Amino acid sequence: MESVRTVDGKLRGCPSSPNCVCSDSDGASHSIEPLRFQGDAEAAWAAAQRAVLSMPRTRIVLSEPDYLHAESRSALLGFVDDLELRLDAAERLIAVRSASRLGWSDMGVNRRRVETLRTKLEADGFSP
Repeated sequence: MESVRTVDGKLRGCPSSPNCVCSDSDGASHSIEPLRFQGDAEAAWAAAQRAVLSMPRTRIVLSEPDYLHAESRSALLGFVDDLELRLDAAERLIAVRSASRLGWSDMGVNRRRVETLRTKLEADGFSP
């Protein structure tokens, strides 16, 4: 079953503002590599969920068998960013989207969030 947060089985694209990255995006400025893994898809998905929960000021608001939505709050003013993951077990990847809800620029926060998540998964043994 497709989540309302996906379009044609992919994560929603980014807006024109530079405060979003998405591995399902075609736009070069918003593009980021998906999280690739080896081994069991369920184990990789569980590791991704643990990694998200370990991130500061981040909570999971929706968890489905192949989709996760989390909210991350900024330390200073509490602005909310959305972090979305989509499991593609057949391709051995987790698509990712991280986007600010407000403002124009994020000073690279969303891209760094995804790279932090990638590093945590690699440290947990889920790298290609």
